[in-house]
This record gives sequence, structure tokens and C-alpha cells, in this order.
Amino acid sequence: MEIFLNIVSAALIAIFIQNLIFERALGVNVLLYASRKKEHLFGFSGAIAYTTTVSAAIVWIFDTLLGETEYYRVIMPLIYILIVAAVYIGTLALIWRFFPKAFRALKKYVHLSVFNCSVIGALFLASQQGSDIFSYLGYGLGTGIGFLLAAYLLYTAAGRLNSPLVPAAFRGYPGMLVYVGVLSLAFYAFTGYSTSAI
Repeated sequence: MEIFLNIVSAALIAIFIQNLIFERALGVNVLLYASRKKEHLFGFSGAIAYTTTVSAAIVWIFDTLLGETEYYRVIMPLIYILIVAAVYIGTLALIWRFFPKAFRALKKYVHLSVFNCSVIGALFLASQQGSDIFSYLGYGLGTGIGFLLAAYLLYTAAGRLNSPLVPAAFRGYPGMLVYVGVLSLAFYAFTGYSTSAI
């Protein structure tokens, strides 16, 4: 039960308090693309959740074995990129070999969803905040669910932001950026910070 609660608490932190899209603006470019069509929401979010969860487990092994070495923090970004690339290549090879029909359907999501800032950011977040493999897995899973939440919020707002009632200067992309900024402030309030010092 404690393991399950550790995974759930890390996932909830990654979804609501440290959402990589709204708090750190990582992966916004992929988010804007994914939020265009409803069928993209689950494809991108599933690929990001899978990649970050599997990569986080492997990252935990490297952090545990090499975390105390002198130059690990210097080569850590390279190691994380190589881990993500290995998960990417291995997953595509397995899907291509055993599920060729699924490969054709999934290949449009995999490239953009694997190689973006939110995946690498999730691994760094798990490395900084995680204490055991279960918190690493929770952060990886929570990043994918947080991406789904952000993409769904943008998908539901897209129709209203493109309506003729919105001034022409704010229609489309500019309106989306303003909307993401407002949502970022709302999610920032979840962390407990106040703006009284500003």
C-alpha cells in the first residue's frame, strides 16, 4: 500500500503542482500541436507517459549507481538523452516487428512526443525530487497525465479562442499563448506561492 501511495503522490505532484507545461513551460510547442485534434490528445499523452515512465525507471538505476561519482552531474544530460533514445528505438523496433499495423498508426505520435522538452524535464524533475524507484515512476506517469490535462484544457478552449467574438489580433496562436499564461498562473497558485512580494 505504501508503494502505491508513493507512486500516486509523486504523480499528483507532477500533474498539479509541478506540471511541466504550466509551471516550467516545457513541451508547449508539442502541446499546441497535440491540442488541435481530439485524437492527438491521447496519442501524444500516452506516448509521453510511456516514454517518461520507462525512462524514469532506467534513470533511477543510473542515478543510484552513478549519482555519487564526481562528474555525474556533468554527463547526466547526455545519459538521459541516450536513455530516451534507447527507449525510443527499442519500442519502435518491438512495435514494428510484432505489431506492424499499430506501428503505422503510432509512428506519427512517437517522434514528436518522445523528443521534446517535457520528457527530458520529467527525468530531471524525477532525479531532483524522487527518492526511490516508485517516486521516479510516479513522476514519469504524472508527466504524461499532466500533459493530457494541459492538452485537453487547450483543446476545449481552441474553439472559443478562434471565434469571431475574439479580436482578430488575439485569434488563434496569440490567444492560446495568453490562455496558457493564465492557466500557468492558476497552476502556480497550487504551489502555495503568493504574489504579494511582486
